[in-house]
Amino acid sequence: MNRKPTVAIVGRPNVGKSTLVNRLVGSRHSIVDDLPGVTRDRIYFDVEWQNKSFTVIDTGGIIPGDEDNIMVSIFDQAKIACEEADKIIFITDGKDGVNPIDFDIANILRQSNKPVFLAVNKLDNPASQIMINDFYSLALGDPIGISALHGSGGVGDLLDVVTEDFKRDDEPKGDEDHTIRIAIVGRPNAGKSSIVNALLNQERVIVSDVSGTTRDSIDSNITSKDKDFVIVDTAGIRKKAKVDYGVEKFAVDRAIRSIRSCDVALLVIDATEGISDQDKKISSIITEAGKGLIIAINKWDLIENKQSNTINKFDKQLSNEIPFLEFAPKIYISAKTKQRLTTIFDKASEVYEQATKRVSTGLLNKVVKELYSLNPPTSVKGKRLKILYATQAGVQPPTFVLFTNNGDLLKDHYKKYIENKLREAFGFFGTPVRITVRERSEKEGKK
Repeated sequence: MNRKPTVAIVGRPNVGKSTLVNRLVGSRHSIVDDLPGVTRDRIYFDVEWQNKSFTVIDTGGIIPGDEDNIMVSIFDQAKIACEEADKIIFITDGKDGVNPIDFDIANILRQSNKPVFLAVNKLDNPASQIMINDFYSLALGDPIGISALHGSGGVGDLLDVVTEDFKRDDEPKGDEDHTIRIAIVGRPNAGKSSIVNALLNQERVIVSDVSGTTRDSIDSNITSKDKDFVIVDTAGIRKKAKVDYGVEKFAVDRAIRSIRSCDVALLVIDATEGISDQDKKISSIITEAGKGLIIAINKWDLIENKQSNTINKFDKQLSNEIPFLEFAPKIYISAKTKQRLTTIFDKASEVYEQATKRVSTGLLNKVVKELYSLNPPTSVKGKRLKILYATQAGVQPPTFVLFTNNGDLLKDHYKKYIENKLREAFGFFGTPVRITVRERSEKEGKK
């Protein structure tokens, strides 16, 4: 799996961390407010700079030693972000000058053994650049003056040095490590840890009837049929209203982070309880992240009076409850009896293959032309959608770009029709499919 580099943005409250994130992302995704501590949680954003993609973690403001519960939680969040990050941008306030808290944070960041880039923010005019010199006292190398609010004063220089060794998106990837990363996710007490232990034949993680036993995401390496896998056991994802702010909140965040960094997510559903609204919410997190998905119905051994059509009935129930997951394979397992457990690796390999599949441009356009001819879109106010050209833009998930005469004419139902026809033609079983639109004149489309 090709994991994107991760950059954490940290600093004390109200120095402009979220403003910088908004500048990088291109819109106001983070909340910006003069009140310290507005950003409490770690928030993840995908960013691109000079054709280099990476993930930015926006964190709450740090005040080391502050005993206020919220501020302690923000500090803990930032520490976790630094653990996860490959690099750290430390934001300071050029208007206020060096603050004693900045020294405390600098000491902590040095202990992380991660590359730290010191940014002095709020240098909104040339005269304020003289303030940079004071920040050499933090002993974190050369400070870089920026204006996150205006996007001037060195934001580009900062990104250049941070991303210097990141791979460009258009670079050939070469022979990468194809170890498939499987995140085991689901509600608390659905049997995730039991599945991991059964697969590994050891008590690798604590198994308990008390929900929430697994706090951290735990990685385990395993080989099946000469293929390497990483199994990630995660904390159960409960409804937000039932999650206490603190350790459990961090555990849920890490579970969601594990989804974002996996190749295939195994959504574990308790067969005795059936599909729940929370299961649907978790599946949405997986599909929105563009990850491969397998639905594992666990505790199948506890279903009484099973008949030859019991699985078919359960399949039908799942189809009715979660029709948007028709593409996902479903396996009926028992962690206790180890029934069908090894099929997890077989299915994960199949899903990974589907998620990384590429279709030739010629064949893709032939299929798109046929599906259009079979069922042309209805006209809207006398205008009809024309698909001039199609190309595959990426994998994991398979992503297609349709060049059309008018993007507004591509309605959701017709986009779904195109997706279904692409699945009929090429498979893509177990993976979401993304379809995006770009407008182009008919003359350009014929070039």
